[in-house]
Parts: sequence; C-alpha cells; structure tokens
Amino acid sequence: MSEKTSAEVIIGGKVYTLSGYEGEEYLQRVATYINNKLGEFDNTEGYKRLPVDMKATLLELNIADDYFKAKAQVEKLEQQLEAKEKEIYDLKHDLISNQIKTESDEKELKKLEAENKELLLNKARLEASLEESLLGKLPDKKEKKTAENHNGGGRE
Repeated sequence: MSEKTSAEVIIGGKVYTLSGYEGEEYLQRVATYINNKLGEFDNTEGYKRLPVDMKATLLELNIADDYFKAKAQVEKLEQQLEAKEKEIYDLKHDLISNQIKTESDEKELKKLEAENKELLLNKARLEASLEESLLGKLPDKKEKKTAENHNGGGRE
C-alpha cells in the first residue's frame, strides 16, 4: 500500500490540508476541480444571494452529476472496448482459419499441378506413341499398294 500523503490546498479562498494515498499533484487537481465548480456558480446570477447550505447542496449536486456522467461514459467506453476486443478475437480466429485454408489450398494446388504435369507427360507419350503407330502403319499401306500394283491390282 502507498504511503499517506498530505497537501495544503486552497478551496474557495480558504486553506485546507488534504490527505490521502494519492500523490500531492492529484490532491491539487481535486482542489482545482472544486475551485472551478465554485467559479462556475459564482458566475451564475443569483447564486451569491443563496444561503451557504443551499450553495453547498448545489455544488454537491453538480459534482454528483459530473460523477454519474463520467461513470456512464466509462461504462460506454468499456462496452465499446469489450466489443472491439470481441471483434479482434473474431478477426484473429478468421485469420487463422483463412491461413489454414490457404495452406490446404496451396497443398491441393501443388498436388493438382503435379497431377496435371503427369497427365501432360502421359498425353505427350500417348501422342508420340500414336504418331509412331500411325506413321508405322502408313508405310505398310503404301507397301500394300505398291505390291498390289506390281501384282496387277491384287487380282490373280
């Protein structure tokens, strides 16, 4: 636990000694806030004519109003932060899922490219084999025609 701190501050023209576990700078900021609130009221018409207890009550109500508005703002910001954290979590999850899918797709692509390469090689072999076979048969037909021509058209 922090050490207790004391600081002399001026509030409404009077010197007070504030003490707490916060630093002196913080205690001075509290006093400045109260003085600013008092200054707002001093500039309001009719405030100076009010009884002291009514002035104190108005100041207390105004400070409570600031507190509840600040608290509501903090709650709103906390909800927004929570929503952003959930969105970040969801985006990270989506990112990881997409990375896994990308890796899987890349493996599948490599596999398909290898299959395609193999099929193209097979196609080239088959085409070469077919070409050889066709070219090999063509001379046979020419030879048959030549033989038929020599034999008198193939009649006996």
